[in-house]
Amino acid sequence: MTKRYFTRKEQKQLKCNPNVQAVSEKAITYTDEFKRHFIAENEKGKLPREIFETAGLDVELIGIKRIESSGKRWRAAYPKAGVEGLQDTRKTNSGRPSERELTLEEKLKRLEAKNRLLEAENELLKKLDLLERQMLKKNKNRYGTKV
Repeated sequence: MTKRYFTRKEQKQLKCNPNVQAVSEKAITYTDEFKRHFIAENEKGKLPREIFETAGLDVELIGIKRIESSGKRWRAAYPKAGVEGLQDTRKTNSGRPSERELTLEEKLKRLEAKNRLLEAENELLKKLDLLERQMLKKNKNRYGTKV
């Protein structure tokens, strides 16, 4: 962790960005959407600094070290747990299992959230499959043979 702290003015400036969920004097919490966007752009070959700049984040204010470590953390988490690995679990996972029984409403909310996540993953896989089939068809038409 860096030794540089954010002033109240800097915190306010960072919080104005739609890709920032929360800011404290020591840390920035980015939205899950931004993390997914970061992974997608990074896989296309964009550098972390470029992705942050394009998202309207002040690279000089945040610091290149913070950007690199965030990118490294997200790239490591994504292959292991997919989109779920990018989510901020600090509030939902304190390390100690809940001792109380969840209400039906809480269970329903959790299941709905999980369902939305799975639907999003399925849509992504469908799009990837379609792109792959299009590329294969394109190559087949180009070379007249199956690749």
